Amino acid sequence: MSKKIEIFDSTLRDGAQGSGISFSLDDKIKITLELDELGVDYIEAGNPGSNQKDREFFEKINTMTLKNSKLVAFGSTRRKNSEAKVDVNVNSLLSANTPAITIFGKSWDYHVTDVLNTTLEENLNMISDTISYLISKDKEVIFDAEHFFDGYKNNPEYAIKSLEAAHNAGAKALVLCDTNGGAFPDEITEITEKVKGLFDTSVGIHCHNDGGMAVANSISAVQAGADHVQGTFLGIGERCGNANLSTIIANLQLKRGYGCIPAENMENLTTTARYIAEISNIALDHSMPYVGHNAFAHKGGMHIDGVMKARSSFEHIDPEAVGNDRKFIMSEVSGKNTIITTINKIDSSLTKDSPETKEILENLKLMENEGYQFEGAEASFELMIRKHLGMYKPFFKLDYYKIIEEENQGDKNCSASALIKVIVSGREEMTAAEGNGPVNAIDKAIRKALGIFYENLKDFHLTDFKVRVLDGANTAAKVRVLIESTDGDEFWSTIGVSTNIIEASVNALVDSIEYKLIKDKEQPKES
Repeated sequence: MSKKIEIFDSTLRDGAQGSGISFSLDDKIKITLELDELGVDYIEAGNPGSNQKDREFFEKINTMTLKNSKLVAFGSTRRKNSEAKVDVNVNSLLSANTPAITIFGKSWDYHVTDVLNTTLEENLNMISDTISYLISKDKEVIFDAEHFFDGYKNNPEYAIKSLEAAHNAGAKALVLCDTNGGAFPDEITEITEKVKGLFDTSVGIHCHNDGGMAVANSISAVQAGADHVQGTFLGIGERCGNANLSTIIANLQLKRGYGCIPAENMENLTTTARYIAEISNIALDHSMPYVGHNAFAHKGGMHIDGVMKARSSFEHIDPEAVGNDRKFIMSEVSGKNTIITTINKIDSSLTKDSPETKEILENLKLMENEGYQFEGAEASFELMIRKHLGMYKPFFKLDYYKIIEEENQGDKNCSASALIKVIVSGREEMTAAEGNGPVNAIDKAIRKALGIFYENLKDFHLTDFKVRVLDGANTAAKVRVLIESTDGDEFWSTIGVSTNIIEASVNALVDSIEYKLIKDKEQPKES
């Protein structure tokens, strides 16, 4: 039986400290339920002593039942020269009514004397008193030894004493924190092995990514004996972020045989990552290992040919193992193997030697020479194939649009208006919308008009918008617009190229909506 590694997710606490991250109460509930469904062991959800939102969260989540995860409240040791039983922040942790509590305390003597401004002995008392008090209230306590690796390298004897204080007070796990994120894997390995040899309790690891090694350091700690790993699900967090649990879980469970989450849930890793990114309102890094859109994407013709002949030649795992899928990127260097894969999604009778395949490849090269870049716009490429094969039937026609830009001092979010007319199955619909810029305005107007005919567009929205000038820095230059869209389940990208940025944007937007409608194969509602 594989060794169990406890997965401790701090997306809602440590991750919330990342730049640009702001979770609403509803966001926190949704992410908690998603992580519970995935099967992580602990969900650290916030500090009830620090803000009203976290207090409201714990009140609401306690009315729900989690199936797999333990909820954790987070806080610090008691104040110096006091008692835990009268400390307001310590008692607020009890009010969260969670089965487990994380307490962080100082393990670096420099921080004790120069940040807390107290004695080394009093810091040990703060650790011991706080943990003992919470355990007397029937709480499971996890001790985060803040700045442990820096502390150990500067004063190993005192760093170990901080762990002894927590251990003797009854802490369930001693978590070694690389708070500054500057340690190397060899240091993590050596120090974790020494700590593991001194204590008979669970030893954990908590790494930050300031040196770009948070995942490697976390895995090194596990190989040195740690059985509890902390991180955030997408690696979000303060400064350069925390250890990325989506990467760590996949590496440990698929590559090293450890048990992190239920085996049957591994195929949900990608959908969980993309769901949390969506709720967090961040763009998931396309190159993120295992779960990124490009994690199993192949562009070079030789790579594609190799994968089609023997998957393992250019893929370290089966994409389906983590719920991701293989993607062949369209470009002039891809060759017929790439194109035939996409063509066969539309017409399975064609082969790479069919004349249609050659014609599409030639058309691809011509269009890329004009500025199109289908490696970032697979949906537009699929539409181009459909049109070439005579298998494209538009769901609507954008018959007319007019953009009016204005300076509206009263509403900074409405700087443009769009008037549009669409035709669906011979029926006309004209509408208008305001937006933050012309593209946003016409996007709103088109979706408003088409929403009358197609209900499935209610969840459709843009997630990314990129513009690149192609042939010279002047006002008459040709531009390329790339749009990424989602319906909450899938993501796809489309492209438009023109000397008119509005026209290029509209073309990419229309492609995006058409692709969604073709994908869903939904017909317009009867009037």
